[in-house]
Amino acid sequence: MNTNRLETFADGVFAIAATLLILNVDAQVPEDTRDLGALLLHIWPSYAAYAVTFFTIGIVWVNHHTVMGQIDRADRVFLFLNIGFLMLVAFAPFPTRLIAEHIRGDGARAAALLYGITLVVMALLFNALWLYASVGGRLLREDHDPRVVRGITRSYRLGPTTYLAATLIAIVSPTVGVILFAAIAALYLLESSLFGRAKQRE
Repeated sequence: MNTNRLETFADGVFAIAATLLILNVDAQVPEDTRDLGALLLHIWPSYAAYAVTFFTIGIVWVNHHTVMGQIDRADRVFLFLNIGFLMLVAFAPFPTRLIAEHIRGDGARAAALLYGITLVVMALLFNALWLYASVGGRLLREDHDPRVVRGITRSYRLGPTTYLAATLIAIVSPTVGVILFAAIAALYLLESSLFGRAKQRE
């Protein structure tokens, strides 16, 4: 079967997840707020959490688009791997809200751990669906470029380990862990941009 319906479904999940992020920020501002200015300053963790997760979801969307560009067919295993992966994408706004609400309190460690575990499992499932499709050219286009395939595999390989390291650090220091999640998003944004330019030059 072709991948058109899968790509449409995936784009919808990404769009909904990104939209839910801003709704989490909006929920921090009740209608009967007396000192709106002070409240808007106080909820700065919500802005930071929104930005980090939005960029993370955006990077994952770009990477998913890159993967689908190399694939011209899908089977049931690949579809179910995508469903598991997209389930984690849709779940991401929940730990993001917990980070925003509890990073300054006693629940910071639990929130950071749930956020990190979500990213680790998401990265594992993303690697699983790519490896399932690419190993032996199982679901790849007949005209796929082996160099591009190898580059994609290399660029995604470190994702689970990197997120796991940040998650383990979050056990000791939730604040440092969250900062590392933000740094990883920034590095992936830079790496994705450089990889895209290199691919265009080729």
